[in-house]
Parts: sequence; C-alpha cells; structure tokens
Amino acid sequence: MKRPNTWWTRLRTGVVRRLKDAIDTVDADAVHASANGSPKVLVLVEGPNDIQFLRRISAILHADDPAIPDLAYMERRHELIFVPFGGGDLRLWTFRLAGLGSPEFHLYDRDMPPHTASRQEAVDIVSLRPKCRAVLTKKRHLENYLHPRAVCEASGIHADFSDEDYVADILARHNYDQRPDPISWRELPARTRKRRRDKVKRWLNTDAVERMTPALLAERDPDGEVRSWLAMIAELAGDTT
Repeated sequence: MKRPNTWWTRLRTGVVRRLKDAIDTVDADAVHASANGSPKVLVLVEGPNDIQFLRRISAILHADDPAIPDLAYMERRHELIFVPFGGGDLRLWTFRLAGLGSPEFHLYDRDMPPHTASRQEAVDIVSLRPKCRAVLTKKRHLENYLHPRAVCEASGIHADFSDEDYVADILARHNYDQRPDPISWRELPARTRKRRRDKVKRWLNTDAVERMTPALLAERDPDGEVRSWLAMIAELAGDTT
C-alpha cells in the first residue's frame, strides 16, 4: 500500500486554509460595503501600479493639507473603490459601469501617439456623462510625476528624465547595464525586458512615491495636475475630508 505524502498533505491543507481565510475576508468586506450602500465614487485606472501611486501621493499631500482627500482612508471606509481595468481599448470602459449609478473618475496615461488620440476620445466620452470626470495625464505616465531625487533615494540610481521619457525603461536598462552580461539590453527578448520594466514600475509606484514630498511634487508638477485629480475625486464623492 502506497504511503500518503505527508509533506504534500500538509502543504495542501495550509493552502486551502489560507484560501478560506482570504475568501472569508473578502465576504466580510462585501457585506460591510453592502450594508453601507454604494461607494461614493469609483476611481478607474489602468492598473495596480496607478492605485499604489494615488494611495501614497494622496496620503502625503493630505498630511500637508487636510483639504486634499486621503484616498487610502476613503477606500478603507468603503467610500471609494479603485477599478483597475488593465489597459487596452479605454473606450470599452466609458459606459461599462454606468449601470451602478455611482460617480466615476477615470485617469488615463497620455502615452504617446498614436495611442493618445483614442485615449482622448475616451476622456471626452466619459466627461459627457453625468457625475463622471475623466482626465488624460499631461505627462507620458504617472512615473513621470516623480522627482529624480525621490527615485534616487529609493534606488540609489541618479537618473534625469523628461515628461516624455519611459521612466521604467530607463531605470530597468540602467540596472541591467550594471551587470557583466554579454547580451545587450536591446538583444534581450521583449518579454524579458517587459518583466524587468514591470518590476521597476512596482517600486517606482511604492518606494519612490513614499520619498516624495509636497515640495518635490510641486517641482515636477508645477501645473498642479495631481492635486486637481484628487480635488475632482473629492468633489465627486461630495466629501473633502
């Protein structure tokens, strides 16, 4: 008779238990949200990195100016729900959540032509809907709003970048070039380069953002774009606290 694999049994039991705990937590959150009605505002962004950026930069600005909403705090109170839609054709999301009846704020990266035109079209459509606002960043990506000093403090990398640069690509290439590898960055498979850029984007939108200050943001964002996004969200939520 074959003996049972006790190591595999323990592993499987542990995984099942953790999954059950996670499901119970999600169910509890859903019940809490349902009991408190619909969220005050839905914030649609292209991916989880954008959520990390907005959570952290809003907390930093809120600490300096309480009139600016702390989005992470609003999220914990179920007043706000982030909806990461994964990029693609943004026009598919212009009406997708309309049936919920909640105010919506859409934030899209401007990116580079020819993508900019279709993104602007999506912004225009959303902005025609009642209780909905959409904006296109003036800079290429959210990472372009970071100050090089904050990036350096987070990574030790001294790098200057413009509003049009692909910041994650610059830093991923810099990290790779420090290694004694005979294969150049351009010769790497596209999937490998993307994986390295994705890793950089994660720490840019967490560690680097946490090194930002209101003064550093003012240098990188003299037009006050980031503050204006947060003000729109607060306006849609009907709460500036």
